[in-house]
Amino acid sequence: MTENSSTNGKRIGLFATCLVNTMRPSVGFASLKLLEDAGFDVSVPGDQTCCGQPNYNSGDRESARDFARGFIRQFRDFDYVVVPSGSCAAMAKVHYPQLFDDTDPEKADIDAIAAKTYELVSFLTDVAGLTSIEGQNTTTVTYHDACSGLRELKIKQQPRALLSSIEGLEVKEMEDAEVCCGFGGLFCVKYPDVSGEMVRKKSDEIVKTEADAIVTGDVGCLLNMEGALSRRGERTRAYHVAEVLAGLDTEDPS
Repeated sequence: MTENSSTNGKRIGLFATCLVNTMRPSVGFASLKLLEDAGFDVSVPGDQTCCGQPNYNSGDRESARDFARGFIRQFRDFDYVVVPSGSCAAMAKVHYPQLFDDTDPEKADIDAIAAKTYELVSFLTDVAGLTSIEGQNTTTVTYHDACSGLRELKIKQQPRALLSSIEGLEVKEMEDAEVCCGFGGLFCVKYPDVSGEMVRKKSDEIVKTEADAIVTGDVGCLLNMEGALSRRGERTRAYHVAEVLAGLDTEDPS
């Protein structure tokens, strides 16, 4: 790909994440499209694995460190690492450095890769300087703030700004958009009754907006809310923000 003034030939390593790879591949293709449309040279390393977040959250720090070391090997040669998930991006950017102290030989490499890792929408807006998305979309959406992206990476207005820039698309704010949907990684496994009640309340707020779709930046949250809405017979669709921004939310809302 030829260099341009906006990207200066910067190379991106796209970290697809486990849930995208196994449950929602369209999010990976949408992310690739958005980054390439922004003028970047993007690669998806074939040997990438889990970020180690489940191990970290369950207290298995040594296995989490092994995943972090693998992450270094896979992405050290890129200028940026971009992740279509606030939780996985936060794992690399926030928690990887906490797994290694100053005596560890990998500490400098971990700190360096953490510094160049970004969640997808944050990268597009805060690093690449993207302010709008071309295209048309008559869908009405409501946005759920996934916990890790909001609280650990300060992602709040960036997705709303890009969504609102699409001609014809309307963003309807729900009550308690910042409240957890109940997924929380291992939380939904350890506390299924509490998790179920949380996603029930979240579903109530989604339905009240009368939006065509719920949009969020984490596939785990997306699948959790999508499943809850489907079980109660709602027609509300669920999309990752990348799918909407890339124009891959093609289902007819009627």
